[in-house]
Formats: sequence, structure tokens, C-alpha cells
Amino acid sequence: MRLLLLYSTVLRGGFRRYATYRVATAAGVFTNTVFGFILAYTFQALWSERPQLGGYDEAQALTFVWIGQAMLATVALMGGGFEEEFQQRIRTGDVAVDLYRPIDLQLWWLASDLGRACFHLLGRGVAPMAVGAFAFDLALPSEPSVWAAFGVSVLLAVLVSFAVRYLFALCAFWLLDSNGVSTLSTLLGVFFSGMLLPLTVFPGSFGEAVQQLPWAAMLQVPADVLLGAREGGDVAAGWGFQLGWAAVLFAAGRAVQALAVRRVVVQGG
Repeated sequence: MRLLLLYSTVLRGGFRRYATYRVATAAGVFTNTVFGFILAYTFQALWSERPQLGGYDEAQALTFVWIGQAMLATVALMGGGFEEEFQQRIRTGDVAVDLYRPIDLQLWWLASDLGRACFHLLGRGVAPMAVGAFAFDLALPSEPSVWAAFGVSVLLAVLVSFAVRYLFALCAFWLLDSNGVSTLSTLLGVFFSGMLLPLTVFPGSFGEAVQQLPWAAMLQVPADVLLGAREGGDVAAGWGFQLGWAAVLFAAGRAVQALAVRRVVVQGG
């Protein structure tokens, strides 16, 4: 019970921390909205030539754009989460202090990242989606159950995103400069999540393969849930796909962390 209270406090602290950066949040909303318009007009041109591309009609494709802009910061597809601070603590050796604390290092950063994600979903997610719904004819559902299923999928997407970013962040134990790894993580996330184009648009075996990667769990699956491309048992299957990747990646993170902490040397310890 005490640990649960501790992690909930860390989660609230993560939420409040990002809530203090109001100017940055406003700038983020503006940026997401502008890029949403750019992508929306690009998608309109593409779908006018290829109706039903990727199995979506134009309204669904436009909705996919604004779902992506709403979730971009939430799942930290382009970074901006705990990674930089965590890697800095590794480089300076301050992570040794973290390891002495009577808490689980991975769960500590997860709780903080969940607080960040909650704030960004509200602070940088709702406004761009509202603007997109005002400017375009979007295929948003009216059933509360669909929105509830989408909420569960978003939570699972954040868990998968954290697990992937945690693995990349742990590379700082072996690398003097982890900026290259962080850039690689961003590129993989943007391309393989469906942020640029829905993964269903990719042809043949390549399209089938990318839909099985963990990045698909960060955007493609939640978007399909909200768009109604997944219904009934397919929604549960999508959740299972996300949960499965979260479990695998969390286990991998713990294994790499156990190996990494052997490299931590503290003077006098």
C-alpha cells in the first residue's frame, strides 16, 4: 500500500511538473495544430486520388491525422519524456543514488512518465483534435463505449512507449554520447507507429510486418479502435497485442537494467 501511494505521488508530481510549462504547452498545441493541417491537406490530396487507401475513407484518414497529433506528445513519439533526465543521471553517476533508494527504478520512471502522458493528453491532445473536428469532417464515434475502449488502448500505448524508450535510455550505461540512440528511437517511432502514414497503407509483406512491431501499438492500434476499424473481439485482440509487447519490453528492460547496474561504480562503495 505504501509503495502504491508512493508511485501515485510520483505520478501526480510528473503531471504537475509538466503543467507548470504553460508557454511550452501552448507552443506545442500550436505546433501540433499546424502540422495537423499540413498532414490533413496532404491526406486529402492523396485520398482524392486513391479513395479507400489503406482501408480508410477520406473522413477516417483525416481523423487518423488528428488522432496522431493528439497522441504525439502523449506517447512521446518524438521524445520529450523522462529519457534525457535519466540518461543525464547515468552519465553523471547520480543514478547510483536512485539505486540506493527503496524503490524500483523502472517503476519510478514509469510513474513519472504516466503523469507526463496524462498531462499531455489533456494539455496537448484535446485542443488539436477539437480544431481538427471544427475544420474538417472527421469520423469521430458517438458511442461512449468506443471512447472508453480508446482510452484503454491509449494507456496501453503509453506503457509500450515507455518500455521502448526505457530500453533505449539504458544504452547510456555503455555509450559516452547517447544522442544518436535517442535520434534513432525517434525516427523508428515516427515511421513505424503510423504517424506519417497509416501502416495499412504500406504494401505487401512489409505492410504486414510493420503492423507486428511494437511501434504499431503506440498509434496504429489506438487509432483503429477509435475509427471503428476494430470492433468486438478485434478490440480485445488489439489490447492483447499492446499488452503482450508491453510485457515483453518491460521484461527486457529489467534484464538490461540488471546487466547495466553492474557497471555502476560509486567511490567508497
